[in-house]
Amino acid sequence: MPEWNYAIKLDDESNVAKAVIKEVPVHPKVMTEVARAIKGMQLQKAKNYLNNVITMKEAVPFRRYNKKVSHKRGLSERWRWPSGRYPVKAARYMLRLLENVENNAENKGLETERLVIFHIDITRGLTLKRPFLRAFGRADLIKKVRSNVEVMVRMEG
Repeated sequence: MPEWNYAIKLDDESNVAKAVIKEVPVHPKVMTEVARAIKGMQLQKAKNYLNNVITMKEAVPFRRYNKKVSHKRGLSERWRWPSGRYPVKAARYMLRLLENVENNAENKGLETERLVIFHIDITRGLTLKRPFLRAFGRADLIKKVRSNVEVMVRMEG
């Protein structure tokens, strides 16, 4: 069985809570943009933001993976970036992860109102491959890429 560790090691973990979700059926490119949007936010603000993304009230700015991504209203005022999308599936999984880390912080005795997201790491998970049958006896390969996400929150003063 392979051993797994977090991406960063901390000296003092007394005011830090961690959570991980593995093999999320969302491409790492999309999860990276969602993670980049919420990194540095307070936990409650990030949860509200992800709920707004799910209901398509706010968009996520796509900074790196933005080829042929249309401009969305409100992005240029808040994020200073015009192009974005509404990654509902990625936001649902990220919201589940933030609720998980909030529960871990409560069990550790941390105040949830003062938690700030200081670390999010997205790594590539398994790639599921299957044949896609085509005409004249040919076949293509369909690849479904998955993501691994880890998040750490810290209590800020």
